[in-house]
Amino acid sequence: MLDETLLDTPEALAEADRRGLLRGAAEAGARVRTAARHAAEAGIGDLKPDGRPRAVLIAGPGAAATHTADLLGSLAGPGSPVIRLAPTGVAPAAGALRWELPGWAGSVDLLLIATPDGNEPSLSLLAEQAYRRGCTVAAVAPARTPLVEAVTGVHGLFVPMATAPYDQDEPLAASSPGVLWALLTPLLALLDRIGLVSAPADALGKIADRLDSVAERCGPAIATYVNPAKSLAAELADALPLIWTEGSSAGPAGRRFTAALAELSGRPALVAELPEALAEHGALLAGPLAAKADPDDFFRDRVEETPAMHARVVLLRDRPISDLTAAPTARDLALNHDTPVSELEPEPGDELETLAELIAMTDFAAVYLALASVA
Repeated sequence: MLDETLLDTPEALAEADRRGLLRGAAEAGARVRTAARHAAEAGIGDLKPDGRPRAVLIAGPGAAATHTADLLGSLAGPGSPVIRLAPTGVAPAAGALRWELPGWAGSVDLLLIATPDGNEPSLSLLAEQAYRRGCTVAAVAPARTPLVEAVTGVHGLFVPMATAPYDQDEPLAASSPGVLWALLTPLLALLDRIGLVSAPADALGKIADRLDSVAERCGPAIATYVNPAKSLAAELADALPLIWTEGSSAGPAGRRFTAALAELSGRPALVAELPEALAEHGALLAGPLAAKADPDDFFRDRVEETPAMHARVVLLRDRPISDLTAAPTARDLALNHDTPVSELEPEPGDELETLAELIAMTDFAAVYLALASVA
């Protein structure tokens, strides 16, 4: 259940925010600016690449690296060379994840390491393996960690992760807003330099400005009835979210939202891209999770009994509705099954701006669900 009174009590939200999640969401724009400055100081702007790499391999633990690779691959467009390296196993002694390069990786490939930790021995070994293969190595991680020495030792490029003082208060959540932008921003700058994505310095500034704008609209001091993130959190309180995305930017934003709901608030969600979502999730609108599946019983104890969970469609779009979009059909299908629908659509802008807005609004919603949920 969700304590909706807590949503409109900023002091109580701040007290419950022991992991710095709300601060991370509110300060995402500042984190982008700091990360962009770290990238410039590391010399990314001075690089003179000799063509594009054949493959861009991204390694790192958990959701942080997964989201980063997903976002970069989407921005790189069709035929993207971005490949997420999945862990190959677990080291028996320490229980840490292990990574290995594919057998074909070599001198025409680029290895990117993205981690909010930097203490993983296997990532240091991966950097050394890449050096022996002739791969170029770059990493974003906290400063003064063993990975720094490993990357500099193989003549790689290291960018210090933009951290905040409260990051040290509690273990970092891989899906926290601060982690995402601290890792993603320097890699955007790097891939812009090699011509894989378009993310020049002014574009990074626009991302930061858009994140600031969302923070003003979705911050804890803004009342629920005019706060889209709080409203979405309240709507999803007792629902199974069916997150239907439309557009290249909305896809990775929806997948990140699903992961953030699970990690931050412990809530399940399903995600699919339109129009395929209509077939993939259509049966859920008529099955046990449908709105009609649990008819209201007049004699049901509404105080002691936990409300039944029903599906709720969340439409995430990176474009306005038109005759060429599947959103109207999706909305009609849901409403025909008495399934409620929530909709998010960013303000007009370039791809990076709309992506940033979708991520920021859903991040705030996931954080509010995490902070205001009660057993």
